[in-house]
Amino acid sequence: QVQLVESGGGLVQPGGSLRLSCAASATIFNSHTMAWYRQVPGKQRDLVARITTGGATNYADSVKDRFTISRVSAKNTVYLQMNSLNPEDTAVYYCAAERVFAYQSTYWGQGTQVTVSS
Repeated sequence: QVQLVESGGGLVQPGGSLRLSCAASATIFNSHTMAWYRQVPGKQRDLVARITTGGATNYADSVKDRFTISRVSAKNTVYLQMNSLNPEDTAVYYCAAERVFAYQSTYWGQGTQVTVSS
């Protein structure tokens, strides 16, 4: 059973920072694009940031220049550094291991709540 273990969510004041972590098995981590999505109640799950096995990244326009996604192979972990947080960033954040080839599957973490409020 594939597991993506997320951590790092919580409550932060506007303008603050948080770092989310997502640990995966080596097999999954080394063969999948890793990504963070977020979802608020009643809305679809949206891509926040994505990083390929080669290190290429892309971001949602709403988080560019504030969030940074990175992956550390030695730890099989992907990180999302979130700076200058605002209330609109409040959501459940999900880690995903996205399939690269058709024979693969996409896997999801359990989600971690991020709340930005004073």
